[in-house]
Amino acid sequence: MSFFDGIPMAAPIEVFHMNNLYLQETDPNKVNLTIGAYRTEEAKPWVLPVVRTAEAALAADQTLNHEYLPVLGFEPFSKEATKLVLGADSPAIKEDRVIGVQCLSGTGSLRAGAEFLARVLGLKTGYYSNPTWGNHGLVFTNAGFTQLGQYTYWDPVNKRVDIENLLKDLEAAPPKSVIILHGCAHNPTGMDPTQEQWKQICEVMKRKNLFTFFDIAYQGFASGDPDADAWAIRYFIDQGLEMVIAQSFAKNFGLYNERVGHLTIIVKDKAVIPSFKSQMQLIIRANWSNPPAHGAKVVHRVLSDPVLCQQWHDAIKTMSSRIREMRAALRQHLEKLGTPGTWDHITQQIGMFSYTGLTADQVNHLVEKHKVFLLKDGRINLCGLNTKNVEYVAKAFDETVRNVKSHI
Repeated sequence: MSFFDGIPMAAPIEVFHMNNLYLQETDPNKVNLTIGAYRTEEAKPWVLPVVRTAEAALAADQTLNHEYLPVLGFEPFSKEATKLVLGADSPAIKEDRVIGVQCLSGTGSLRAGAEFLARVLGLKTGYYSNPTWGNHGLVFTNAGFTQLGQYTYWDPVNKRVDIENLLKDLEAAPPKSVIILHGCAHNPTGMDPTQEQWKQICEVMKRKNLFTFFDIAYQGFASGDPDADAWAIRYFIDQGLEMVIAQSFAKNFGLYNERVGHLTIIVKDKAVIPSFKSQMQLIIRANWSNPPAHGAKVVHRVLSDPVLCQQWHDAIKTMSSRIREMRAALRQHLEKLGTPGTWDHITQQIGMFSYTGLTADQVNHLVEKHKVFLLKDGRINLCGLNTKNVEYVAKAFDETVRNVKSHI
């Protein structure tokens, strides 16, 4: 007998499974709309030029070494990450009510924040949007949350945010529930609340004494304007809410494998900060002990240098603009084909993803017949489109919608 006998086979992680199927496919017409990573017009990964510049400077700096960072991370990076999400003039920063913790990309930031809430504050009831990013439930469950539910987010008929039922679900949540909100570029729908809707959400959160947990993985990458993408977070702070914010620099800096993440915490009373840090150190110590330095130093160098920061702004505008162009092109081709249904939601959405409205049966058909790879919920990554394949994808959608009926 082996200790390892009888290990049950877990279901594959869909996004990586579909990406692997794409890689194994030999059809020359295949299209990859699965994994959430930016691609150029030539369907290639893009290292931001400003990142290359920062990395070259770091490599030439003979004063750097490979000693451990502090448990809570590289403090100069934390200061820049906090300013990026809150704004340099944030009242929370001026009043010293902010704590920053370097984490392992967005996932590690979510995990550290969730574990602190569950283990230290005893907040173990949480709600995430329906639908949401596929890892939210697993992260919060493994962090110690014992009651996890969903709040309504998507109206599949009208292809918009279902604000009426969203607010109703928040009203029904028990006080002190942790509500996970997407800061911008909602994954997977690509549809964000309007500013007026955000105000309504904030009002319920405040009145019902619900705890705010923002997940912002696409700041700057969504609209090309980091300040616009952080509007909801800053509004909630102006309304006096305490919160934690999980930040990722994978998409907006193209640092996917460097795992650069940050957890920003806003409190009402700065007197609690030393005890918070002491508890968070224990949580980090038991997870990854010390974060990696390279990616954090790249981000810090760029954000702290006005010239490099402007180059970064130019880069994120380049990426967000190309995505908007592909949205417009896909919609234009579908409407030109007279594809059944409405497709204006594609250009109303923002960020990397579009929730197309395609069903699981239609997705299977697209994969099997046309070799267009996407997720079973109909989510596509617009970055996988380019001027060479967008018409092919539109025709594949058209044939599929006409021949594989939706049951929505």
